[in-house]
Amino acid sequence: MEAAVQASAVASKRVVFVGGLAEAANVSLLRAAMIPFGPIASVDMPMDYVEGKHRGFGFVEYEDAEDAEEAVFNMDGGELLGKTLKVSLAQANQLHKLSDGKSEAIWKSDEWFQQNVAGTDQNTELLKNQEDAKALLGL
Repeated sequence: MEAAVQASAVASKRVVFVGGLAEAANVSLLRAAMIPFGPIASVDMPMDYVEGKHRGFGFVEYEDAEDAEEAVFNMDGGELLGKTLKVSLAQANQLHKLSDGKSEAIWKSDEWFQQNVAGTDQNTELLKNQEDAKALLGL
């Protein structure tokens, strides 16, 4: 979801935060657990790419705000895969969990690369070592 769409969905009280998800949970399971309360527009489980697994929570966007309220009423404190869930209407301050507060990739512009990579001592040393290796190999 884009930030503007996320903000409007949160403001309309259609997005539910689901915390305390078991490690074995996935998007399909979360959708199946939450669909009894109404039609779902989207389900998102932010990933921890370092660990290679989800971060233990997800967001479910319902098509209707009343369905979201019903899900909170019925699922908060409920159990899924042996873990107790914390279910609430998503708050605007929880959006940073979804995107880590970034709206675009930091390397999207050349400016970031020039400031953080090009010309640094470490990279200059690396280039020098590569040139030395090529010279030794006769390349």
